[in-house]
Amino acid sequence: MAEIAQDGGGGRKKGGKVRSKKMSTRIDFTPMVDLGFLLITFFMLTTTLAKPNILALVMPEKDIKLEDVEPVKESKVLTLLLGADDKVYWYEGITDAKLDSTDYAAEGLRSVILNKMDRVKEQFGLQTYKRKNKEGVEEEFNDGSYINVIIKPMKDSRYKNLVDALDEMAICKVRYYVILDVSKLEEQFVKNPAGGLKFNVEEQVEAATK
Repeated sequence: MAEIAQDGGGGRKKGGKVRSKKMSTRIDFTPMVDLGFLLITFFMLTTTLAKPNILALVMPEKDIKLEDVEPVKESKVLTLLLGADDKVYWYEGITDAKLDSTDYAAEGLRSVILNKMDRVKEQFGLQTYKRKNKEGVEEEFNDGSYINVIIKPMKDSRYKNLVDALDEMAICKVRYYVILDVSKLEEQFVKNPAGGLKFNVEEQVEAATK
């Protein structure tokens, strides 16, 4: 609170004039400190804390039989190997696969996926399906790509790399994608791309059914 302090020394000057007393003001900030802490406490109790961003991921059933796995043409398959230093290695199909690399930029991984989707569309067209709403009820017909993307994080990749790859699946509207363990043959393929990928179909199906 504010207080008014009076300076002494007032008196009568020569000639009979009375000298006015000087007034000074001193402000006490103690109540302001109490008010500040009350406001801080109030905002801490009433403010909504930031909620973590959750990525919805629908996982398939664990018990998958080999005879239930539908064969997919190699020309529809794109495999992503998530490596170290935010690098993505990728190849198409299995037979005579050629390894290439890119990053997670929009003109990198996203461009690779969209280019593959365009080529799959030219060869197979689009797949018509019914999209479900939030309640799980099928509502309307949509056209989607036949592309199948296989995502394989390597030992040197980061958790963020997997999240970025899944974000690209959502942005590019890829309907069919799966997360699998990288094989030793693919690790050797990354180290020596010129040696080729000796990865047969049976090994790919076995990896997909684990």
